Amino acid sequence: MIVLKATQDKVLAVLQSVSGIVERRHTLPILANVLIRKTGNALQLTTSDLEIQIRTTAELGGDTGDFTTTVGARKLIDILRTMPGDQTVSLESAQSKLILKGGKSRFTLQTLPAEDFPLVQESAAFGPVFSVPQKTLKDLLGQVSFAMAVQDIRYYLNGILFVAEGKQLSLVATDGHRLAFASATLDVEVPKQEVILPRKTVLELQRLLSDAGGDNQPHIEMQFANNQAKFTFGGMEFVTKLVEGKFPDYNRVIPRNHTNSVTLGRAPLLASLQRTAIMTSDKFKGVRLNLEPGTLRVASNNAEQEEAVDELDIDYGGDTIEIGFNVTYLIDALANMGQDMVKVELSDGNSSALVTIPDNSNFKYVVMPMRI
Repeated sequence: MIVLKATQDKVLAVLQSVSGIVERRHTLPILANVLIRKTGNALQLTTSDLEIQIRTTAELGGDTGDFTTTVGARKLIDILRTMPGDQTVSLESAQSKLILKGGKSRFTLQTLPAEDFPLVQESAAFGPVFSVPQKTLKDLLGQVSFAMAVQDIRYYLNGILFVAEGKQLSLVATDGHRLAFASATLDVEVPKQEVILPRKTVLELQRLLSDAGGDNQPHIEMQFANNQAKFTFGGMEFVTKLVEGKFPDYNRVIPRNHTNSVTLGRAPLLASLQRTAIMTSDKFKGVRLNLEPGTLRVASNNAEQEEAVDELDIDYGGDTIEIGFNVTYLIDALANMGQDMVKVELSDGNSSALVTIPDNSNFKYVVMPMRI
C-alpha cells in the first residue's frame, strides 16, 4: 500500500511539526518512532514521550484505505532533509517494513507494530475550552520563558504557571532568583484555573505557534484538567502532563510601593549591560549599578583586575543607590521585550528591583540583588 505520496516539503513540514518531542535515545525504543495511521484519505501522525503527545492530521495522497504502523521519526526526517523540496516522495508498506522513494533513491526502513505504541491516557475531566490568538500566547511565552528554572530540585519551578481567571490569562515563571509575569485579556470569561506546564511543553509550544497577526489570525484552544492540558491549533492536538506541586505565591514576590523609579530607553540600557558584561567572569556575572540624580553608572570587574564602567544620562531625581545584579538576569529580560522604554523601580541596595513597561501593567519582572 502507498501510505503517502506528496512533495518533500509537504511531508517534511508535517513530520517536523510532531517530532520535536521525540528523544533519540529512550528506554522504550518505540518512543523514537512516529505512529502513522491511515484512515481513508486522512493520514494521522502521533508522537509521544509518555508525558507529551502530539497528533496532527494531514492529507498527503497515496492509496485510500486503513493502515497503521510506527517508524523511526528522526531517521525519516534526516533522509527527507537530504532531498530537494519539490521532489515527489512516497512511502510504501511492504511486510514489516516501509519503503521511502524519492527520485532514484530508495530507503527500506524497519517498523514496529502500532499496537505497541503507548498512547497518553487523556483525562476524562477537562475544564471548559477557551481560546486566544496564537500570537498572543507566543508573545506571552516569550516574555516569561527565559525565567524558568532548568532542572531545579524544586521541580515545580521547571515550567510556567498558567492562571486563567475571568477575562485574564497570566503566565508566571521563576527560578528563585528572578520572576517574570505577563498577562493578556481573553475574549471570554473563564472560571479560575491554575496549572503548571512543564518546560519541554513550553519550548515545544514556542516552536509550533504561529506569530501571524491581523484580523483572521489563527487561534489556539486550551483545556485544563487537574493533571493534563490540551491544546488544539493548526490541525494539531497537543496533550501534556502537568507539573504537580504548589507554585510560589507570585503576588507576594512582586514588590509594591518602591520609593525610587527611573524610566529610560530599553536599547541604551541593554547595550550598556552587554558591554559591561564582557568584563564579568564566567562564574560571577555581577555588575554594579550606581543610581544618582541625572546618571546611571554600570560597572563590572573580574579576577584579572580588568574593569568596565559605562554611564547613561537619565531623568532621575531620587535617592543615590548602589546595587549589584547578575547581569544575565537583566539582559534576558530586556532582550525579550520589544518596547522602547522601561521603568526600573528600586527601594535600596538590598531589595529586589522591579522592571516594568511604562503605562502597561501586563508585564512585570522582579530580580533579586546580589552582593558584590
